[in-house]
Amino acid sequence: MHEKHLYEYAVIRVIPRVEREEFINVGLMLYCKRQKYLRIQHQIPSEKIKAFCTEFDLELLKVNLDALVNICEGKKEGGPIAQFEKDERFRWISAIKSSSIQTSRPHSGFSVDLNQTFEKLYNELVE
Repeated sequence: MHEKHLYEYAVIRVIPRVEREEFINVGLMLYCKRQKYLRIQHQIPSEKIKAFCTEFDLELLKVNLDALVNICEGKKEGGPIAQFEKDERFRWISAIKSSSIQTSRPHSGFSVDLNQTFEKLYNELVE
C-alpha cells in the first residue's frame, strides 16, 4: 500500500483591476512538509488578462511571477525570503495581500504521488 502524504496548495491569481475583485487563475503552488516538497508553476493568459484590463502590464506581471518562482525554489535571485525554510516560503507567498497578484487560501488534501497531484490540480484550476 502506498503512503498518503498531507499536502497544501494555493492557486495563484491575477487581479487585473483590484477594485473590481475579478481574478484569473495563472498558477499553482503545492507544499508537503513530510516530503519536503514545494513546487510552483504559472502561465500568463495574455488575451484573457487584456480582456479584463487593456492597459495591464504583462511584462511586469512576468517579472513578478518569476520572482515568486525564485522565492519558492529557494534561488539566490529570490532575495532573503528565498532563504527561508520551504514551509515559511509557502506561507509568505500564500499570505493575504491586496495587490494585482494574490493567492487563494491554502487548501489541503492527501496524495500518494505529489507530482501527479500537482499536474491534476494545475490542469483543473489553471489551464
